[in-house]
Amino acid sequence: MRDYINNSYKFYIYFIKQDYNHPMKEKIKLLKKEISKQVIGHTEMVDALLIGLLTNGHILLEGVPGLAKTTAVNAISKALSLEFKRVQFTPDLLPSDIIGAEIYDVKSGEFKIKHGPLFTNLLLADEINRAPAKVQSALLEVMQERQVTIGDTSFQIENPFLVLATQNPLEQEGAYTLPEAQLDRFMFKIVVGYNTELEEFEIAKKVANEEFESIEAVLSKDDLERIKQEIKAVHVEDEITAYIVKLIFTTRESEYLKFGASPRATIDMLKAVKARAYLRGNDFVSPIDVALCAKDILRHRIILNYEAIAQGLSADEVIEKVLEAVDVP
Repeated sequence: MRDYINNSYKFYIYFIKQDYNHPMKEKIKLLKKEISKQVIGHTEMVDALLIGLLTNGHILLEGVPGLAKTTAVNAISKALSLEFKRVQFTPDLLPSDIIGAEIYDVKSGEFKIKHGPLFTNLLLADEINRAPAKVQSALLEVMQERQVTIGDTSFQIENPFLVLATQNPLEQEGAYTLPEAQLDRFMFKIVVGYNTELEEFEIAKKVANEEFESIEAVLSKDDLERIKQEIKAVHVEDEITAYIVKLIFTTRESEYLKFGASPRATIDMLKAVKARAYLRGNDFVSPIDVALCAKDILRHRIILNYEAIAQGLSADEVIEKVLEAVDVP
């Protein structure tokens, strides 16, 4: 990210190093410490999950199996005393398997509502691209409206609520590509890579010796709501907001993109940078927070054109060009 840092905001760099004591800071540190008991490395993934949870966003994770995606969300649910459910998406999955259904009770002669796994705080939709479009679309209402309709009745989903969807980039046979409209509803797309050699050594040693510690609850739902309010109070200068808007507009004008990012990207970026600044210990947003969030916010919202594909450019490389094209305030 240093490529995006220049003299125009060395002022911000100075203040980023300062230690701001917001009331919940120690609990945030304690939360990350608890999560690290079972999740070794992957700090970017953990931060993204926390940002999504604290800003009511949803996360799409892309990575090969075995990279602690399920472990991470399970660890967060335990540390926050939240309910966690996992759904393995398969080609024969039905929408009712996710949202629930009306079931006829022979004894009473009436239909009763059976709630599906969507009625939880943290929902892991594992390998979401394995299920057909009608099942994927069952998530749309709950992701956007925080409610589920079963029969003629609508049910509100209890806060906090986070959908964490995973997809395997290796196997594409029998997979159903997520439509752009649904991709746009995810705040982040996180590309999860392998651990470092030292981290994998530590993982293997702990698994072999059964040395992973149990996780204790360190934050309550009330604490979570208090943190959300503190994040809303994080200051954003108009120049930073204009910078974000300019970045999004630049994606729509890029010579390498067929379609740029939607207005949802602007909204999600503004929410995400405030949470990112908060987790970094700051009470204001700086351009570096924007740079840290840009790829995760944009990589699933842009569509490369023939020119970019012909040059072998990836979505992340195009986003880097967008960052370089816009002057930093």
